[in-house]
Amino acid sequence: MTDVIGAPADVLHTLFHSDQGGHEQVVLCQDRASGLRAVIALHSTALGPALGGTRFYPYASEAEAVADALNLARGMSYKNALAGLDHGGGKAVIIGDPDRIKTEELLLAYGRFVASLGGRYVTACDVGTYVADMDVVARACRWTTGRSPENGGAGDSSVLTAYGVYQGMRASARHLWGDPSLRDRTVGVAGVGKVGRHLVDHLLTEGAHVVVTDVREDVVRDLTDRHPSVVAVADTEALIRVENLDIYAPCALGGALNDESVPVLTARVVCGAANNQLAHPGVEKDLADRGILYAPDYVVNAGGVIQVADELHGFDFERCRAKAAGIHDTTLAIFARAKEDGIPPAAAADRIAEQRMAEARPRS
Repeated sequence: MTDVIGAPADVLHTLFHSDQGGHEQVVLCQDRASGLRAVIALHSTALGPALGGTRFYPYASEAEAVADALNLARGMSYKNALAGLDHGGGKAVIIGDPDRIKTEELLLAYGRFVASLGGRYVTACDVGTYVADMDVVARACRWTTGRSPENGGAGDSSVLTAYGVYQGMRASARHLWGDPSLRDRTVGVAGVGKVGRHLVDHLLTEGAHVVVTDVREDVVRDLTDRHPSVVAVADTEALIRVENLDIYAPCALGGALNDESVPVLTARVVCGAANNQLAHPGVEKDLADRGILYAPDYVVNAGGVIQVADELHGFDFERCRAKAAGIHDTTLAIFARAKEDGIPPAAAADRIAEQRMAEARPRS
């Protein structure tokens, strides 16, 4: 069933009535000349302008795109709050295959839509968009981060995203095994693209054993050529079943932890860069029941947003790296809060983030 504007009723119910809603604003964007179809979702501006990336993806339907934008924007509110940033949460999705339809005209049209929000939303890179794309968007919109250094930006945010995930892994190891060292730990990385490949570098430098998989064979081949000690397996199904796997790092798209994967997962820790890793809220209890420690994704993958937020104030890499290193202590604090309250880590992280946002809202 659809309503009079053609938006699926279940999407509108999510927006206005469900616990997954509560968004301040959702903008549907269309530019027929360039083929742009996009959704910009602002979940909260309680802490400041909403900040979040632009995902360019061939969604199966417009409803799926809207739902993804809503979920991702909500996650950004929590991520930015726990990262200590003075930003709310927002996210944009562009519908379509970027390899087929991405053009300068389309990106400029998208930039004009972001600019029309007058600074309520600051955009950046995400899946399917890159630094060069943000340089184009910035020509139409000054509220654009993730630009190249040549155009006044900080460059590739995946560097610090990976560093933050690495710090989250160290915190998880300290909490579970009493030692933050990852030396001789076996870590499985699903997705070795922009973030995953940098994460592998950190793990190898510390002396971890690394197993990887990716849907792109050329990406895996490039990685194993550079690092012959890295073991590649056929797919994620094989990776989660690797014997004696200590840590599983989902670094591709969301929903990696579900009713099918959790029962066969061999790792003791899940800590990865992908957004929205839990397919539904009950999955974290399933992880806890199996004795698997889950480091909330939006906590450990905040290094990138720390970097792009800093770009708005004159980027300093060492300042950002120091702030991203704090993800280690934030993750430990969440584990401690979870133990104290008798709740899963993601619920503890939500409580801390919600408290910060609530305290920032003006009182009537």
